[in-house]
Amino acid sequence: MIEITFNGGKVVTAHTGGHQIRTDQPVDNGGGNTAPAPFDLYLASIGTCAGIYVKGFCDNRNIPAENIRIIQTTVWNKEIHLPASIKLEIKLPPDFPEKYKESLINVANLCLVKKSIANPPEFIVDASYK
Repeated sequence: MIEITFNGGKVVTAHTGGHQIRTDQPVDNGGGNTAPAPFDLYLASIGTCAGIYVKGFCDNRNIPAENIRIIQTTVWNKEIHLPASIKLEIKLPPDFPEKYKESLINVANLCLVKKSIANPPEFIVDASYK
């Protein structure tokens, strides 16, 4: 379970697993820009999820991951204001073993956040009194 609380202004916080994930809105949307906007966290979860898989792949092969970067680029559909495409480009250091390049791409594609988007769940929104 994740509990969502409202903390003044446009700040909305998710409480999950003993952590607090705070969000806010940009100033031009009435917020204080004190934390990422929820959609920014959503987009970041895609790249960080792929990153967990890349890091695990490297750890299992004793390949240093410190110089690997994932550059995430979003192309927007301006009519509906949603992403049209999201590209993850894994930037490898020159000493990364060529024989693992395709496998690294394949493992990044295992990201559960990406899979959840590709196979969206049913959303149910309800309201009840305390």
